[in-house]
Amino acid sequence: MNPPVRNRNRSQFNLRTRMLMVGAGLGLCAVALVGRAAYVQLVNSEFYQREGEARFLREVPIATSRGMITDRNGEPVAVSTPVASIWVNPQELLRAPERIPELAQALSLSADELTSKLTQKADKEFMYLRRRMNPDVAEQVVARKIPGVFSQREFRRYYPQGEAMAHVLGFTNIDDHGQEGLELAFDEWLRGKPGAKKVIRDRKGAIVESIDLVRAAEPGKDLTLSIDRRIQFLAMRELRNAVTQNKAAGGSIVVMDVATGEVLAMANLPTYNPNSVGGATPDTRRNRAVTDLVEPGSTMKPLTIATALQNQVVTPDTVIDTNPGYMSLGRYTIRDVPRNNGVLNVTGVITRSSNIGAAKIAAQIPDQVFYNSVRAFGYGAAPGSGFPGESSGLVPVPGSPGWYGTTKTTMSYGYGLSVTPLQIAQAYSALANGGQVITPTFVKGQRNEARQVLDANVAQEVVRMMETVVTNGGAKQAAILGYHVAGKTGTARKNGPRGYERGHYNLLFAGVVPATAPRFAAVIVVNDPRGALQYGGLVSAPVFHHVMEGTLRLMDVPPDDIQSWLAAQAAGKVGGKPGSSAVPLPIPQDAADTPNATAEFDAALPSASAQVPATTEVRQ
Repeated sequence: MNPPVRNRNRSQFNLRTRMLMVGAGLGLCAVALVGRAAYVQLVNSEFYQREGEARFLREVPIATSRGMITDRNGEPVAVSTPVASIWVNPQELLRAPERIPELAQALSLSADELTSKLTQKADKEFMYLRRRMNPDVAEQVVARKIPGVFSQREFRRYYPQGEAMAHVLGFTNIDDHGQEGLELAFDEWLRGKPGAKKVIRDRKGAIVESIDLVRAAEPGKDLTLSIDRRIQFLAMRELRNAVTQNKAAGGSIVVMDVATGEVLAMANLPTYNPNSVGGATPDTRRNRAVTDLVEPGSTMKPLTIATALQNQVVTPDTVIDTNPGYMSLGRYTIRDVPRNNGVLNVTGVITRSSNIGAAKIAAQIPDQVFYNSVRAFGYGAAPGSGFPGESSGLVPVPGSPGWYGTTKTTMSYGYGLSVTPLQIAQAYSALANGGQVITPTFVKGQRNEARQVLDANVAQEVVRMMETVVTNGGAKQAAILGYHVAGKTGTARKNGPRGYERGHYNLLFAGVVPATAPRFAAVIVVNDPRGALQYGGLVSAPVFHHVMEGTLRLMDVPPDDIQSWLAAQAAGKVGGKPGSSAVPLPIPQDAADTPNATAEFDAALPSASAQVPATTEVRQ
């Protein structure tokens, strides 16, 4: 039986309608696809191109080496060596967890700890696993083909001189940026600029192809220091011997070229290994010669005398009566120890290191004139060497709350003001350089402007006076055969929370050689010796002798005291030519055999704010 006609017409109608609807839908889809393609290709093409490239095209850095640091003779003292760092794409590695223990074993890590770190960085594509590795070891790790594990070339700083130059050079961090010392001071000069290149990575992150050089790497610039590594080593060795033999807490030494202001050596103890900074404490990393303040003790007396001569308050032959060997000043008493020096001329005040003589001379100098002279020598102001953290020191200002009625008196023989060893070296360089103060520098060939602060004749006269300290005073152990030596010892009692501490001293010696035509100045400070000897002339002066004797020969400075050398040769004590490296070093007199009477002595007059007994003595 045939179906009704009405149903057949409805079916025909539905089929046609459906065909039309499907065709219209397909047409709309085609239009949408064409529109979308046009939008992607024409309107927003840059966005999608960037997104696509971001998945495969990467810009990676090109490591660059830090500039080399050399000493004044071109010997490397800081170099950058290539190393490798292992990094991982956590997302890739976490998809192969069975390889994590293998990677942990290769890097000497805990598998559980590594898994924890990877989990924490699961949404990242980069994480360092180990930095500054031996490149060969890193290559072996990468050769295991663990998913997502790669190596990256970097550079690590290496210091061939180790502890000897640690405080001068400082060190760099793991990113090779200077952190202390000259590495920090010249970081921008040494650092260089990393390059960059575009590369294609596969889906696992491995570099497939280098596409384009974005920026060429620029190596850091080299730096030539004024330091002579030979003198530096000699200075560190002799300072260490003095600190060890005298059971001291530490020490500092500075050697300068008086004509140029170049620092030839600077060493401190305690020290640290810059190749392994992790075990060093902030205390051992401090450059005490630049940052730590000490009271200069009797090394201040030549500056006091120079000020008096410059202002015509005294002449070299002026008579100073130091009787009876002590002088009351308010509730304090100044003493000449160990004995009354009687009547002295100005040279004798330096030779005998008379506190009374220095105080009486200073009393004739107006306060402001004395203050201005002390500041002119560089005390109370940062030396300006450019070394990070250099201290300015402390010099009381006349009329200020820190200036008392006794301040000028105590300053005249080295108390009541604070300076750094570098400042003392700068001041003594001025005495040796015809009265010109030159800003210290650690860069070879850098010429800083000189300031004339003292008449050249006055400076020469003071240097001649200081020669008597070595020939007839308390610094005989600073003498160098064949050379005239001028210097001054100092023994300054340390100031603690409750004032000056009995039995605790800083032992100093500052001197210049050769005295007739000075080339070098050196300052030695030995901090708080606990041995039997506690005199600057017995502890610090021998360090000067050994270091400067070697320096004179290394720098080929001819002797200026041939007569003394000929006399020693005639006595069979030396052979060869004076000043020749073939001449054996004279055997230094044992400090323990030197009677205390030949040492220099000081009496301390504390500042009015210090809580100390009314009579205080400091030996030197």
